[in-house]
Amino acid sequence: MSIKNSTSDDVQAYRAVERIYHSYLTGLILHLSSRAGAARAAEIVFRMFRRQQATHFVASLKKLGLDGLPHAVASAQYNYLANQVGGVKVEYVYESDKKAWIRYPPPRWLWHGTAICGIPSEVSRGMLRGWHGNNGVVLGNPRLGFVCTGQTVDGQPGLEGYYREYDHDLSPEERLQFSPGERCPPFRPELAPRLPETNWPESRLRKALRNYAMDYITSILPEVMSVLGPAEGGHLGGLAARLIGMHTFDDVASMLGGVDRGVAGFATALTRLLRGQGDDAEMHLEGSTAIVRQTTWRLMSGREQMSPAIFDAWNELWLGAALAHDRFMRVTLISRRDAGDPVWAWEIRQDH
Repeated sequence: MSIKNSTSDDVQAYRAVERIYHSYLTGLILHLSSRAGAARAAEIVFRMFRRQQATHFVASLKKLGLDGLPHAVASAQYNYLANQVGGVKVEYVYESDKKAWIRYPPPRWLWHGTAICGIPSEVSRGMLRGWHGNNGVVLGNPRLGFVCTGQTVDGQPGLEGYYREYDHDLSPEERLQFSPGERCPPFRPELAPRLPETNWPESRLRKALRNYAMDYITSILPEVMSVLGPAEGGHLGGLAARLIGMHTFDDVASMLGGVDRGVAGFATALTRLLRGQGDDAEMHLEGSTAIVRQTTWRLMSGREQMSPAIFDAWNELWLGAALAHDRFMRVTLISRRDAGDPVWAWEIRQDH
């Protein structure tokens, strides 16, 4: 029995992959906050958002048609529109050409569920330092800064604040300020910018949501290794992945329409998930042993000289899922492209 690559859309797999990566992002930051400490977790989150901004901000401003707007307005509208693509709950309020608000009301996408109770304040501020406080630098406008007026993790009804263009150049310390006594004006959806009218099929929408979640893992895992080193970073990143793999598997199996028992059932599900994240994958079953092969790794495509610890940590997602499926089943990585082999390959067999 074998499952070859297919060009058809698997919407169920897209939904499941989004669930896995969204959960991994939240779980990883929680894990780092509790095991590595709030300061180092905040540094990793800061670097993740700085990496995200360097990769996406300027090009996406042009793509969204915002590059001709005043910088404070363009920055706030970008946060509003770009996060909507990822299904994030967000609000925007224009006050003037030099002041525009952005607000993320509860529930927060990034800290979904009960995770909001475990995120330290400095970790939330790391996001603001990484992105919002750096917009002026990226846009070449030394007068542009961001003022945070509330954080959900501190008990306020949402993360909110405004981009403001001052009449003087800002020092690095002034680019991100906090003013908890101010309040965002009411949101009026009819006055907010809108994405171009589209009639996306569900497959395209699910791909967009999947990509949004995956992109955060693309950005955060290298920073985990940079800040903590491959030994500690690989251990914590891998343990968080294993926990997420185990604890999301029931939901993932349901999203896939069910997973059959045994080696064949798990191998089939794993192949669908690998394809669902945009990779070439196929499965071969011989007797009671399955081999799943993957020839691409879209998550880290184009990134050279990565620590092997990044792949090892990511791989724990599937090892954790396997443990939830059948703890007497063994999944062994028998080939890896980052070690010079032509493919990544997993052998799945019953451990009697």
